[in-house]
Amino acid sequence: MARAQNSATQPGTPKVGLRERKKIQTRQAIRRAAYRLFAEYGYEATSVDRIAEAAEVSPSTVFRYFPTREDIVLTDEYDPLLEAGLRARPAGEPMTESMRHVAVEALRRLSAEERAELVQRARLIREVPAIRGRTAENTARDSAMISAVLAERTGRSADDLEVRVISTALLAGLQEALLHWVADGQRDDLGTLIDRAMNVLGRGLTL
Repeated sequence: MARAQNSATQPGTPKVGLRERKKIQTRQAIRRAAYRLFAEYGYEATSVDRIAEAAEVSPSTVFRYFPTREDIVLTDEYDPLLEAGLRARPAGEPMTESMRHVAVEALRRLSAEERAELVQRARLIREVPAIRGRTAENTARDSAMISAVLAERTGRSADDLEVRVISTALLAGLQEALLHWVADGQRDDLGTLIDRAMNVLGRGLTL
């Protein structure tokens, strides 16, 4: 999923302490510097040393926040907001509706800069094999989070096969909507594409 704005500024979320806000700001500065350099020089030609210089931090600081260069693209502050948003939805609501609402609301809050980064992120996932390969780790982590929320709603185990299938399908729907949006030149509204993806899941994977 896309990154939301600094979680300390989002309504309906717990306040973040000063130390954590500074960490978020540092992560964002590194990420934004990296995206600028990726756009100018390309992903492969952009070293961690160059990113560190542009972000005005040391290379060791970059590695402390992002263990690999791929993590700069794939790691964000959105997961806690996604989890909080899903938990705030009515317990009896279908998960497709909960995910639709949370994702579209997050998109509505994106700044122009964040939306541009979202496009670049999706392009990098599509075009760079190393990044695409690392997305599996992120998907597994996010799927476990959604499974936990769904397990609480249903009283079933988070390791239940049906729970895990639903969680993984929801994430796949979001990612395919995002990748389609970028591949198609952002001609359609991303929120509309997310609606379509959730509709496919909601009606039982029929065409």
